[in-house]
Amino acid sequence: MMIEFILNDKIIKTEANSSMTLVDFIRENRNLKGTKIVCREGDCSACTVMVGTLSSDQNSVKYQTITSCISPLANAKGKHVVTVEGLNLSNKLNQVQQSLKDNYASQCGFCTPGFVVAMANYCLNDKVETEQQMLDAISGNICRCTGYVAIINAAKELVENCKEQGNKYTLEQLIAYDFIPAYFSKIKKSLKSIHSEHQASGKKIIAGGTDLYVQQADILLQTQNLRYITLEQGQPIVIQGDTCSISGLATVTDLFDNQELQKSIPHLQDFLRLLSSEPIRNMATVAGNFVNASPIGDMSAFFLALDTTLLIADKDDSRQVKLKDFFLDYKKINLKDNESIAKLWFKLPTKNIQFNFEKVSKRKHLDIATANTAIHIEVKDNRVISCDLSVGGVSAIPKYLNKTGEFLIGKTISNDTINQAIEVMNSEISPISDVRGTAEYKRLLANQLVKAHFIKLFPNHIKFEEVA
Repeated sequence: MMIEFILNDKIIKTEANSSMTLVDFIRENRNLKGTKIVCREGDCSACTVMVGTLSSDQNSVKYQTITSCISPLANAKGKHVVTVEGLNLSNKLNQVQQSLKDNYASQCGFCTPGFVVAMANYCLNDKVETEQQMLDAISGNICRCTGYVAIINAAKELVENCKEQGNKYTLEQLIAYDFIPAYFSKIKKSLKSIHSEHQASGKKIIAGGTDLYVQQADILLQTQNLRYITLEQGQPIVIQGDTCSISGLATVTDLFDNQELQKSIPHLQDFLRLLSSEPIRNMATVAGNFVNASPIGDMSAFFLALDTTLLIADKDDSRQVKLKDFFLDYKKINLKDNESIAKLWFKLPTKNIQFNFEKVSKRKHLDIATANTAIHIEVKDNRVISCDLSVGGVSAIPKYLNKTGEFLIGKTISNDTINQAIEVMNSEISPISDVRGTAEYKRLLANQLVKAHFIKLFPNHIKFEEVA
C-alpha cells in the first residue's frame, strides 16, 4: 500500500513494505543514520524519534516519542516523523544539543541522538513543564558511559530554559530561540494536505506493535494479510458517572495523562511508571497487553482487580466477556478469528474503595515483572465489604483470586486476616520455576506483595514490622 507521511521537512510517498520497522526505513531507505539501532526491543531508546499527529480539530500538532525499532512503517502514515537530523539547525547547535555539550553529557555519543529527540519532545509539549516530566521523557534512554548525572543536569537546565515567566515557550518562540528548525511552523498545514486514511484489511491485527515487533519482526516482514490499526477518532477514555470506558486502542499514555482517572486512582502515574518507559507507553495499547496473554502482563493484573468487562467484536457481531474469563490457559484467550477487543469498562473506585498495584522485577522500573499484583478493596468500619485481587507470574495465566477475595469479605483488617488470606491464596496459585526465578521464590514474592497491599492501604491497622 502507498504510505504518505512527513519525514523531517520532506513529504514521503512510499510503497516500501509497510511491515518493515520504521528505523529500518529511516536508516536504509532514507540514509538517515543518526537514529541508532542497538537492542531492537524498545529497551534502550537509541532509536527514539518524535511522531507528530494532527489534532482532531486540526488546529495543532501533538508530538510524542516512540522507539522506532519496534514500530511498523505503516503506523507513520499521515504523521510527522522527526529524527535527530530533523532537529538540526543550519549553522549551529540547537538549544538541546548545546545544553548537552555545555554539561559534558556525551561521551561515545551513540545514545546521544535519542536523548536529543526525547528532550526536544519535552520542550515541544506545552502541557509538560516539571522536572519529573522531563525525567519521564528520558526515562527509557540508556547511556553506558556518563553515569547519567551530566545528562540529568542538561535536562534540568532545559526545563528552565524553555520557559518564560513560568510558561512554556510557544512553537514560534521555540523556533526563534533555536530549539527547533523553522520548518516546524509549516508542518500543521502540510499534514492537512497528505493522505492519512488507514486501510482496514487483513486478519492479523497490529496496533502499537510493542510486543509483536519484539518477538516476530522478521516474520512480520514476510507476512501478508496484516491489518494496522490506530485510534484515529473519538476519545480514548470516557468517564460517565461511576463508569470508566476505555477504547481497546487506548495507549498506556492515555491512562497516564487522564486527570479524571488520576483522581479516582491515586498514584496512578506511579503505578504506570513501573510498566515501561514513556516511548513505549506512547505506543502500547491496553488491549494489546491483554491479547498478548502473558502470565505477567502488567495491564492484565491491573484491570483484573478492577473487575473489568470487555466488549469483543468482529465485523458483524459483538459480545461481552469478563476479563477474568478471557484468559483460558497459557497463551490461550477467549478470542476468535477476526475478533478484537473494541473497548473495556469498569466501575471507578469510590469513597470507601481503594486500589493498589505492586510489582517486582529485576529493575524497579521499565522491566518485565517477575511477579505483579493488584487489589481493589472496599472497607467500611474496618470490615471488608468487597475485594478483587489479582496476581501475575504464579500461574499459567494472569490470575484472578476468586477464593482469596471471597475469604476476605466480612473479615476485619488485621494481621491474622492477612495471614489466613495468604494461605488461601497459596492454594489458588501454582508457580513454576523459570528464568525469572524458582517456584518457591515466586510464591514468596506473591505472599510479600499481598502483604504490601495492606501495609500501604491500611497503615493504621497493619504495621510493616508485624507482617514483613
